[in-house]
Amino acid sequence: MTQAPGTARAAVLGSPIAHSLSPVLHRAAYAALGLSGWSYQAIECDEAELPGLLAGLGPEWAGLSLTMPLKRAVLPLLDSVSELAVEVGGVNTVLFDEGGGRHGDNTDVHGIVAALGEAGVRAPGSAAVLGGGATAASALAALRDLGLDTATLVVRDPGRAADTLRVAERLGVKLSVWGFDALPDVAATDLVISTLPAGAADRMAGALAGVPALLDVAYSPWPTAAAETVAAKGGTVVSGFAMLLHQAVRQVELMTGRGDVPVAAMRAAGEAELARRAVG
Repeated sequence: MTQAPGTARAAVLGSPIAHSLSPVLHRAAYAALGLSGWSYQAIECDEAELPGLLAGLGPEWAGLSLTMPLKRAVLPLLDSVSELAVEVGGVNTVLFDEGGGRHGDNTDVHGIVAALGEAGVRAPGSAAVLGGGATAASALAALRDLGLDTATLVVRDPGRAADTLRVAERLGVKLSVWGFDALPDVAATDLVISTLPAGAADRMAGALAGVPALLDVAYSPWPTAAAETVAAKGGTVVSGFAMLLHQAVRQVELMTGRGDVPVAAMRAAGEAELARRAVG
């Protein structure tokens, strides 16, 4: 993607969006890169508002970050979508070319793989994913990239897992689906990725005791009870903040065209903001 010259705009869209850490992370990157003409904001936008908002963006826009509920809703509004985003059925990054074309990509998968790799989790022999939404789809793609062709999906209602099963089929991952009330022996699984809302995995904390590695996409408040349980048994715990950080790093690379994105500066800014919120 060609770097937008001079002044450029970017934003994160979603609903609700006020809590998003993305502005803190992206602005820290711009400051460290010397991109004084770049700006990044948070814009409240739901599915009904998305088409009109996209239509109103001018040539100064470089890209958008998307959170729920827009990752799937944006698909029919794009001119092209990366192969990975097609596979997972969700876009969290929109890039604009010089002609105004809209191109969708997915950096959540990179965020998961990079966060796990940073913690030393690079080749699990088995894995389970908790939850069945858009982030779970990205988690399955991340597991595929880590070398797994089978996984377990644990959801509230297995009868509503059809979309995630279709994602798994596209990815070439064989999926076993379990309900929350009939948890498989996840403690015997090398890696568990919880894509559930903050605190939702805490009811399963007992079942997670002894899991060698847990990535909990929640990051505020942190640590979750599930994370504390795994850590207390000596397991590796990865916060959702690490995933958020690394997917944002890839977004900055794609939007700016820069290969020297300052991960340390972005991490420090995000951690400082989380600390501020914890006492605020």
